[in-house]
Amino acid sequence: MENKKEEIKREHSPTGKSPWRKNFYLFLIGQLLTGVTSMVVQYAIIWYLTLESGKESVLAIATLIGMIPMVILSPFVGPFIDRVNKKVLLISYDAIAAIVALGLFVYGVTHSVYPLWLVFITIGIRAVAQTAQMPTVQSIIPTMVPEDEITRINGQFGMMQSLVYILSPALGAWMVAAFPIHWVILLDVIGFILGAGMLLLVKIPEVLSLGEKIQVLADTKEAFKILYANKGIWKITLIGTLFMLLFMPGISLYPLVTTKYFGGTIVDAGWVEVIYAGAMLLGGFFVGFFGNVKNRMPWIIMAYLVVGLTIGFSGLLPGTMDSFGIFLFLNLLAGLVSPVFNSMNMAMTQQSFEPQYLGRVMSLVSALMGLAGPVGLVFAAPLAGWLGVQNMLVIAGIGGVVAAFLLWVIPQVRNYDKVLQKRLNLEK
Repeated sequence: MENKKEEIKREHSPTGKSPWRKNFYLFLIGQLLTGVTSMVVQYAIIWYLTLESGKESVLAIATLIGMIPMVILSPFVGPFIDRVNKKVLLISYDAIAAIVALGLFVYGVTHSVYPLWLVFITIGIRAVAQTAQMPTVQSIIPTMVPEDEITRINGQFGMMQSLVYILSPALGAWMVAAFPIHWVILLDVIGFILGAGMLLLVKIPEVLSLGEKIQVLADTKEAFKILYANKGIWKITLIGTLFMLLFMPGISLYPLVTTKYFGGTIVDAGWVEVIYAGAMLLGGFFVGFFGNVKNRMPWIIMAYLVVGLTIGFSGLLPGTMDSFGIFLFLNLLAGLVSPVFNSMNMAMTQQSFEPQYLGRVMSLVSALMGLAGPVGLVFAAPLAGWLGVQNMLVIAGIGGVVAAFLLWVIPQVRNYDKVLQKRLNLEK
């Protein structure tokens, strides 16, 4: 069995003669196509809820429902990611979204308005399908590319995600205004067809044999021990969790910051998303082509600090359309640095663990980071009603500044990448 595993790894080794670039970019394009259609539907649902209700509580509940499955299921999906055919897993995620979309389409043909309970159920089912998608992709990347390309490839993957975020809000807002919502939701079916078709052309290396027994609780416990034993990544993850706890409530109310506080329209809210994502695309370009720096931690700390200051200051602006341009500019700055901590932190995590454990570890990291979101969102609506949606951005900004401070003052965290690079060089 062990010999078989090693043969599989050598056969598809990205550092060998196999054309890894062609294979990987085919995979990346497929994820881009399915990502765009899925996110357009996601934003269409958000705009639909914003137009139909306009309440902080509805958006907060919708965001909470979208996060709960990730928190509950993420720690337990890792064993399946590590031991089940990853191509089958990715196709199944999109298939679930497509089936839900068909059901909503049928309902929309016979009813003029979707009840809130049905929209919430839809968000929940989509969230269940998407819970394992990102950890699956994150565990695939290190097996498809050479180790010295991981940071740059993560930057390019971040560029792809930014492109999705650029196209999706504007397309979602335009399509909700131009077409009945049930026709827009059918995009999930198109995404499934495109994504599955592209995946069939891609070779994804299998680190472990497919027949190995899955023991969910034992495997999850083992993953926790592995993550906890790496004190640097463990502390970085906890600090990221604290950041998300303070950051997510304000960000979940972003459409209402534009429409309710600044007095803008849904189109204006869409422009905020487009500008932020466009800046992320530029930041991802930097990481994707110039991101192989020797020590990534100072860059990560700087990125947290800039995000904290820009988003925090956004909440201090006067609530008029005259200040809206400054709000857009601050979001541009925040978007420029976001890929720095996202891509570089992801690359460090991927390089810190053996490939056969990555699915479990990445799922556990996602669960810990995601746990803070629902906890914060429980207080989002009441706090926004009491403090105002703009002050939720101030709290989000404080989260970024605090995270940067903690990453800098803890030596084991500040020096983590130096130690990691020395270890990787010795292994080479």
